[in-house]
Amino acid sequence: MIIAIDFDGTIVEHKYPQMGRPIPFAIETLLQLQKENHKLILWTVREDELLQEAIDYCAERGLIFYANNANYPEETAPKPRKLGVDMFIDDRNLGGLPDWGVIYKAVQATARGESSFQVIMSAQETQQERNKRKKNIFLRIGEALDAR
Repeated sequence: MIIAIDFDGTIVEHKYPQMGRPIPFAIETLLQLQKENHKLILWTVREDELLQEAIDYCAERGLIFYANNANYPEETAPKPRKLGVDMFIDDRNLGGLPDWGVIYKAVQATARGESSFQVIMSAQETQQERNKRKKNIFLRIGEALDAR
């Protein structure tokens, strides 16, 4: 698959034009997807020096994109309005940026021909159920302490 990935708010926290802190597991997940022969394109609002800063940030961590703000490495001006990709990973998605574990599962499901939206929603529901159980545990501990 060909996957376009945003930088600010997706790989690093959104601090544009500054460099945000790394988002946990973003680089590791993208490296794993690359090992599985997916083509990754950096698709960002960053241009010129700011784009090079993002490219360098990722390269220092071992992540080299197939292309940057283009459909393929040799593509030059004019810049494409749209990319011919199979999937976009962006913090501006409807519903925001899912956890990178969920993103990985969605990519795998899409590669198998399954509906990535259904996978994402079921994974998020599972995480919500886990969070609810965690809260219940803490509530129970608090109730037990209050009962003393």
